Amino acid sequence: MEQFVDAGANSNIIGTDAPRPQDKNPEGIDRIIAIASGKGGVGKSTVSANLAVALAAKGLKVGLLDADVYGPSQPRMLGVSGRPSSPDGQTILPLRNHGVTLMSLGLMTPEDEAIIWRGPMLMGALEQMMNQVEWGKLDVLLVDLPPGTGDVQMTLSQKFFVAGAVVVSTPQDIALLDARKGIDMFKRMEVPLFGLIENMASFVCDGCGKEHHPFGSGGARAEAEKLGAPFLGEIPLDLDIRIGADGGVPIVVSKPDSPQAQAFSRIAEQLINSETYAQAVL
Repeated sequence: MEQFVDAGANSNIIGTDAPRPQDKNPEGIDRIIAIASGKGGVGKSTVSANLAVALAAKGLKVGLLDADVYGPSQPRMLGVSGRPSSPDGQTILPLRNHGVTLMSLGLMTPEDEAIIWRGPMLMGALEQMMNQVEWGKLDVLLVDLPPGTGDVQMTLSQKFFVAGAVVVSTPQDIALLDARKGIDMFKRMEVPLFGLIENMASFVCDGCGKEHHPFGSGGARAEAEKLGAPFLGEIPLDLDIRIGADGGVPIVVSKPDSPQAQAFSRIAEQLINSETYAQAVL
């Protein structure tokens, strides 16, 4: 049996020898922010959609690229449908709703059809959606990444200048275990960390009125403190957030004054007031 390749702390990541780009963003995009998670099922895409709308509500010109290629859910979450047009056969015109400009492979394929691609096709699709989409002038482009630390994450970090990453996790130890891997990946790729978001932090029981913590409590906050990274905030496990996502009207739009929407608004405020955000304009 062949031995496993030594992947110790001093080894290089495969394919990461290219220097971090300093000026390779699509024209008109001031900042790219990666929204990531080490593990699937932690609500990263729901957070991405609500955060995009929250940033737009603060007056920013916001784009959202759904790079979660195998599970592109942003069209449903933002209430967008229809195939984007291409007047010249080269440039793709993205769709827009709730103040957010959106591009997703979910707009190009039937909703129930699987995308069965290997790495080179994934990387090519990402570059095409970045470079051939008519994004216009954007203050920030959020990129909803797939879970893990694979081809899409590496291509984004190597081909474009990413202002920083936001990592989403639940408080659960097993989710934080994978979140650490995502954070380590961005560190190796020399992408700054905006901070951590703890999703599904708690819920209030309709029957007893008490707050419960089904996935534990404070795990992401403790991890941020351990890393010396910002803790951006907690998002509750809430029925209205789920209903908004399924219905194409994020809670930031449907109930902007609710505590849940205000949690996203506070996170958006932290992002745009951070030193990392201020220093990221090319």
